[in-house]
Amino acid sequence: MQKILIVDDEIIMLKIASKILSMKYETICATSGEKAIELFEREKPDMVLSDLLMPEMDGYELHRILQEKSSNSVPIMFMTADESDESESHGFEIGAADYIRKPLRADILLKRVSNILDNLDKVQNLKQAVDVDTMTGLLNKAAAQRELEKICATASGVLLMLDLDGFKLVNDIYGHPTGDKILIKFAAMLKKITRETDLLGRMGGDEFIAFCHDIKMESVIATRAKYLNEKLFYEAKKIMGENMNIPLGVSVGAVFVPNFGTDFKSLYQKIDKALYKVKQNGKHSYFFYKDEENISSDTQENLYDVNQILGERNPPKGAYLLELEAFKLIYRHNFRLVTAYKKDCQIVTLTINAETESAFEELGELLKNNLRVSDCVTRGGKNQFFILLPDTEAENVHCVTERLTEKILAVKSFSKYKLSFDSKSL
Repeated sequence: MQKILIVDDEIIMLKIASKILSMKYETICATSGEKAIELFEREKPDMVLSDLLMPEMDGYELHRILQEKSSNSVPIMFMTADESDESESHGFEIGAADYIRKPLRADILLKRVSNILDNLDKVQNLKQAVDVDTMTGLLNKAAAQRELEKICATASGVLLMLDLDGFKLVNDIYGHPTGDKILIKFAAMLKKITRETDLLGRMGGDEFIAFCHDIKMESVIATRAKYLNEKLFYEAKKIMGENMNIPLGVSVGAVFVPNFGTDFKSLYQKIDKALYKVKQNGKHSYFFYKDEENISSDTQENLYDVNQILGERNPPKGAYLLELEAFKLIYRHNFRLVTAYKKDCQIVTLTINAETESAFEELGELLKNNLRVSDCVTRGGKNQFFILLPDTEAENVHCVTERLTEKILAVKSFSKYKLSFDSKSL
């Protein structure tokens, strides 16, 4: 229930206003400006209804003080028995939300208060929409930075930077819609391992930031980093299939606050260095900033680390089924090999007069499962697939196309379609 602070030195008017507004709102009452300031700081009302002419502190002065004490502008409505337009005009000049004359009419007072609070809700909703990353529901970069500047200056806990390892490959191979699903799932995982009082934000792309209050032990973050890496890989396979072999994971840079400072910009540089340290040492883990000495040593990745970063986990059977942009990169790489080393490589176009999208999805899987692990497949045009056949001589392409034709037409749902193949050497 929304809360209204009512201020009036006349007890009878205070009771009348409170009785009217208590039908829809929670009310708190003050008989002076000094008492109103005390209640305002303690109760955090959504709105103030104040008499204009009071002894010691009038409504104008009260309004000025309250605005100074509040980080957000709290609407104030003045009430007065003064019939002149001058006081009303001055009230609006200093930022009053509305003005009402005594004696109070219940219907008018309720309507005007409702209008003010409805408008306040709309403004807050718009502000929230501006602050939120629409995809993940976390704070966006600007909002996260703004809030973290306040939090780091006063709170105790750990500031984290989280970056997804191997995420670019998800977009390149499976497409951006699949990448978006991974980001949304990861945001949900972050919410699960943090509390409502903690802060979560998306800094852009696959980079996230978090502040976890009152954490003082590295082991807590170690456990969470391990969970995120295991859970992310598990969820990614559910989204992209069991054959997904991208080395997808999470690297986490961390620093304790206020142990290593209270300035967010300085702390951000520290977690960025800590994150880089994780990336240097095989990824999929965490690192705490402690001092420049523990962060600046040049650690070169050995061959094992390189294999961990670039290699495949659980290599799948069959050809690569790729998005067109990823296919282009592999095509260009093979073209260079052909040009430089006189290798054999063929590009084959398969055209089929299927009509439904589900048919093309089924055909893509069929092609993948009936080609070599060195081959690549992608959806080309509306009714086409492109097939790249490395280390294949031109005279042997017909063996591949005949085998594929047999496999495709053996599927009942494809038996009615017409197939045609065209091939060319790179």
